[in-house]
Amino acid sequence: MSRGPDIDTPPSIETAAIALLEWYGEVGIDALLSEAPRDRFQETREAIAARGARQVSSAATARKEPSARLAPSREAARAPEEAQTRGAPPTPSPMGTGELPLGPDVALADARSRARSAQTLAELYEALASFEACGLKVTAKSCVFGNGREDADLMVIGEAPGRDEDISGEPFVGRSGRLLDRMLISIGIERADVRVTNTVPWRPPGNRPPTPAETAMCLPFLQRHIELVRPKILVCMGSPSAKAVLGAEEGIMRLRGKWLTYTMDLTPEGTIPATAMLHPAYLLRQPAQKRFAWRDLLALKLRLAGNGGD
Repeated sequence: MSRGPDIDTPPSIETAAIALLEWYGEVGIDALLSEAPRDRFQETREAIAARGARQVSSAATARKEPSARLAPSREAARAPEEAQTRGAPPTPSPMGTGELPLGPDVALADARSRARSAQTLAELYEALASFEACGLKVTAKSCVFGNGREDADLMVIGEAPGRDEDISGEPFVGRSGRLLDRMLISIGIERADVRVTNTVPWRPPGNRPPTPAETAMCLPFLQRHIELVRPKILVCMGSPSAKAVLGAEEGIMRLRGKWLTYTMDLTPEGTIPATAMLHPAYLLRQPAQKRFAWRDLLALKLRLAGNGGD
């Protein structure tokens, strides 16, 4: 009698490869940036070593005569060109190694300057699209700026674009976007009448959460976005958005249902009522929590009608 396959037989190479590709798709890995793997840990160690060598070199140079510092030799000036002529690999871009081309403080000051200079949403988009100091821009396909009315009474802010948003260049699309549309319609609001954006305009690789540094780098553009729209009410979708925009420290389940205040400036017109709600993506994973979302939507409807309390 023939014997069936052994249950302990390992899967074939083809089966394992297919399973690996399917897993990549589930976690959001949908594009390869290079055919060769990169050792990020080794690159970091090399960058730290190079930085230390530069500091030692700078200290040694500072002890020399000023004329020596201001007049480098012709051989030193020709060294980079000769190295490339001999076929040596060029110095990698700061973005390629995960380092910012500017220091964090300088980059943040640049972001604030660019954001403040924008007088319209179109100018703000151009300022954001040309901003190079956030490393997320390197791996993202699109700059997901925002959509909806530019003078909307209601402004909804999420955390960061996902795969669908990165492909389309629009915030809140796909399943979570369709659920957001239905949530707004349930209280009589058309999606087109709402200004929708995110705290971070570029999709983090693999759909990972943005780091605090990445969020802080993009925050001046979001703050200017709010100033230009000047909505009557702000809604932060999810805990990360509430923490970035409102400075909240509580979790979303403790924070939702409460009304806070967002201050743009010191004038009375610069104070905006704000609240946090459960993110549509969370509701898709936890349908039982939709009862809380419905309560929050009813409170939002009352507030927009001018009947909501503090």
